[in-house]
Formats: sequence, structure tokens, C-alpha cells
Amino acid sequence: MADDVTKAGAAAPKEPYDDRPFHSDGLPPEVQAPLAPFKGEAPPAPAWFQWAVAQEPERAFVDSMGAKIEALSWGERGKPGLLLVHGNSAHAEWWSPLAPYLAKEYRVTSMSLAGMGNSEWRTSYRFQDFAADAEAVSRATGLYDGGRKPIYIGHSFGGGQVFYTAARYPDQMHAAILVDTGFGGPPPEVLEERKKRAELLANNPSPDRPSRIYPTLEAALARFRLMPPQPAENYYVLDFIARRSLKRAPLPDGGEGWAWKFDPNMWEKLDRSDGVMHGGPMPDLHVPMIHLYGDKSRIIERRSSGEPGFLDGHVREIEIPDSHHHVMIDQPLALVAALRTLLATWPH
Repeated sequence: MADDVTKAGAAAPKEPYDDRPFHSDGLPPEVQAPLAPFKGEAPPAPAWFQWAVAQEPERAFVDSMGAKIEALSWGERGKPGLLLVHGNSAHAEWWSPLAPYLAKEYRVTSMSLAGMGNSEWRTSYRFQDFAADAEAVSRATGLYDGGRKPIYIGHSFGGGQVFYTAARYPDQMHAAILVDTGFGGPPPEVLEERKKRAELLANNPSPDRPSRIYPTLEAALARFRLMPPQPAENYYVLDFIARRSLKRAPLPDGGEGWAWKFDPNMWEKLDRSDGVMHGGPMPDLHVPMIHLYGDKSRIIERRSSGEPGFLDGHVREIEIPDSHHHVMIDQPLALVAALRTLLATWPH
């Protein structure tokens, strides 16, 4: 996940969950602007990564709930289906370095959630609509063709969507894998930041206008950072993701610049009233579910402080070593290995 929302002069907050667009200034340069030293050039990348991103997916848009939803697919139709769901402010290409390694045994589709990536924006966003989009994408891209319902795999905010769908619409999936997915309400400083943004947007005659336009690709890449804030050593993954997070946009004084693809008002438009995702009790789960998480993620910080987890005692969990929240960036091959092992042996 990446975003450009800042709160001047504040120290980095201790974030109790990981799916909202909020940043603070005062971060170390390697966290606040990890790609700036490369000055718009692509960092060197290992052979495994170069091979993976060279495996061009089938690209399609699926009509769902009045919006076109971006879908990237790898692997042969007729194999068991996997649906990959990204985090907040991210897009389908976050899974591109991993998906080809899963496509040897599976038909794999990565979708861009509505309002993100190349999917169309909506006037409002609801969890049930995300679930409907996932079903439409799964059917349109052949994830049912192998005769079994697909397995959903979701990271962070995308893991929240997978969890919601498993709870509300269990008939849509065979099993669910969450990747470093947190649950909970926003802290007071985030609520205050959103209030200020809402006041600004109320005076904006074009609420779907990008929040910021950069004059050059180099300037935009220099502003790319992860949320929640964390260090990341695999700069080639960051660069790949960042370039595909941007689109051309008109500059106020003429010409074209670069803006982030995600809907900057998405969080204000998001309906979080459903009790499954916001303040309600743990629902009865009728879908096999496993949670993978990084050993350095905020989830571990919360547990170390004694805060109970929403999934505790309900969902089996597996720790990925030497990884923060963004496991597919920190430990992409370890995540692939964990997923392939799980998929080969579970669910029974």
C-alpha cells in the first residue's frame, strides 16, 4: 500500500491496524522516500524477479456493479482457481512478481479493487460490493473452470475483503488465506486527519480529482512510500509497484504530469457500518482459513503490548520470518513457498 497523505510535524503514530491512508512526516529518509536515491531509474533486480514480471498476464476488465474491474490472469483455464486481492491504495500488479510461481498448478487472477489500480471509481464503496466484484471476476476469468470454487488470498485491506466475503458469502470460495491482515478501528489522530480532509474536499468542485499531480515521473517515484511506514530493502519490487501505481494527469498550468491511480477520496466514501468488519463479534466461519503474517509487523507489536487480536483462537496463523507488514515486498520468495506448501497440503 502506498499513499501521499501527510500530517506536518507529527511523529509516526503507533498504528493499531494497517488498512488506512495515513502517514506522518519525521520518518527516516529510507522509509519516507525509499526510491528517491534512484532518481527515476529502475534499481537492479535478481533473475527470479525479472523472469516473473516478464510473464505477461492476460489483461481484462470485468463489468460488475456498474464498474469495470481490472483483472490480470496467469495459468491455464481448467486448473484450480486462485483469486489474489491487494491492500488499500494498491493494485493488481502487486501480485505480479508472485503469481507466475503459483500459476504452474493453478489458474491465478489478481484483481484491482474498485477505486484502485485501473478499476473504475465509485461514488461509494461497500464491502458487499467488493464481494460481488470478486465473484464476477472469478467467474469471468475462469477460476471456476477446474470444477472447484476458487481459493481467495488477500493482503491487508484485501485480506479484510476476503474475510468479509468468507463470513457473509462462504459459497463463493473453497478456502481463504489472509496475509498480514489487521482488524480494528482508527485511532483519534487518524479520525482528526480524516475530518480535516473531509472539510477540504467539501470545498473541492471536483471530488474525484487526483489529490496531487507531479511534474515528472522521477518526482512521483520519489514520493512513493509504504503504509504503515516501514523499511524495505527490495527496491526493485518497490519500483515495479510504484511505476504501475501512477497514471498521466493534466497539470494545472498545462501539459501532463503524474498522479496516483487510486481514488483519493476512497476512505471518505467507504461504508464501514457492517458489523463483521467494524466492531462486531467474530462470526461463525464456514470456510477453512489461515493467516500468514510478518514477524516484524504491527500485528506482533499489538500482541507484545497485550492487545487481543480479532483472529486469536479462531484462525490458524503462520509467521513469516524477517518480514514487516508488506510480506510480498520483504520476503516474496518465502511467501511464495509458504503459499505453495499450504495449497499443496491444505485444506484437506
